[in-house]
Amino acid sequence: MSSFVVIFIIVLAVIADFFWFDVYKKRWGWMKNWSNFQKALFFSGFAIVSGIIYFGLSLGFFGN
Repeated sequence: MSSFVVIFIIVLAVIADFFWFDVYKKRWGWMKNWSNFQKALFFSGFAIVSGIIYFGLSLGFFGN
């Protein structure tokens, strides 16, 4: 359950940064010509890769 919470917080922080905090489009401006589908695909891929990395780093704790 805690791994789900961590992934949720990371994804929520990135989405909040994209839609709310980056008012002047300085960090996410390179995506301004992307379609909504491409942006959704990017964020979905980001969430999946973040989950895989977090799970992979946590494998050492599951064995003990």
